[in-house]
Amino acid sequence: MNIVITVLTFILVLTSLFLVLVVLMQRAKTDGGMGAAMAGGATESAFGAETNNVLTGATIKAAIVFFCLSFFLFLANIYQSKHHEAADSKLPTIVAPATTAAPLSLPASQPVTPQPGNAKKP
Repeated sequence: MNIVITVLTFILVLTSLFLVLVVLMQRAKTDGGMGAAMAGGATESAFGAETNNVLTGATIKAAIVFFCLSFFLFLANIYQSKHHEAADSKLPTIVAPATTAAPLSLPASQPVTPQPGNAKKP
């Protein structure tokens, strides 16, 4: 599933770049702006008088592909996250019980009693 998501994400990036370029190549209603700067004359010589129709059709098709891929990737990521949670929520299997070491025993301390002859005098 990860390979499919990766390939479709790459196709989505290419589609989005194509969509941006097609939108920028379109001429504005006033025949100025970015459409003229981004090969406006070259598209006119390639497609003739039908330049606007070709670019409009390409924009519509690229937008449909973009939205379909985005929706499919959204559903695929939801599917992957749901199944990923189910795999992580399993309890681990323990083959043998763990053995604990015996606590270290400290030597018994004897209480210190003051000696009557060693007491300091004020």
